[in-house]
Amino acid sequence: MDITVVTGNPNKVLEVASFFEGVADVVHVKMDLEEIKSSDVGVVAEKKAETAYEIMKKPLIVDDTGFYIQKLNGFPGAHAAYVLDTIGVEGILKLMDGITDRSSYFETAIAYADNEGVFVFKGRVDGNVALKPRGSEGFGYDPVFETGGKTFAEISVSEKSKTSHRGRALSAFRDWYLKNRA
Repeated sequence: MDITVVTGNPNKVLEVASFFEGVADVVHVKMDLEEIKSSDVGVVAEKKAETAYEIMKKPLIVDDTGFYIQKLNGFPGAHAAYVLDTIGVEGILKLMDGITDRSSYFETAIAYADNEGVFVFKGRVDGNVALKPRGSEGFGYDPVFETGGKTFAEISVSEKSKTSHRGRALSAFRDWYLKNRA
C-alpha cells in the first residue's frame, strides 16, 4: 500500500516515511498548494487536501503546521512557513529577546482526501522557544523548539517522528487508515 504525500517540502516526506516504515511505501508528489488564510491549521490542511484531490483524483495526504508562541499572542501560528521564509529563526529569537515566558507549541493537521471526502487528524506538542539555536537535525524551527530539555534539532528524525506534533497527527491518521482504508 502507498501513502501519497503532497508537499513542496522533501523534509516532511522523510519524516512521514520514517513514521510509516514497514507499514506503507511513501510516494512524494511535489506540489505547492495555495493556502487559505486561517489561524486553524486543520482548516488550512483541509482546503489544501480538497485542492490536491481535485487535481490528482487519487487518495493523498497533505499537512499544515503552526508554531504558536504564547507571549506573542500565538504568532506566527498557521503562518509559520511564511514567517520562517521572511524573518527566519533569528527573527523569532529577536522578537523573544527579553521575554522570560517562552512557552510555545506546535500543532500539525494531517488531511487525508479520497472519493469519500477529507478527514483531518491533529497532533500537538508543547514546549518552549530556546534562547539560541541548538542541534543539526531536522528543519524549520527545530533548532529553537525545545521540549523535554532538547530541541527537535538535537534528536534524530526517527525519534522526533515518534514524539512530535506531526508524529502524533500521523499516528492518529495511521490508526484510522489501517482500520478504515487499508
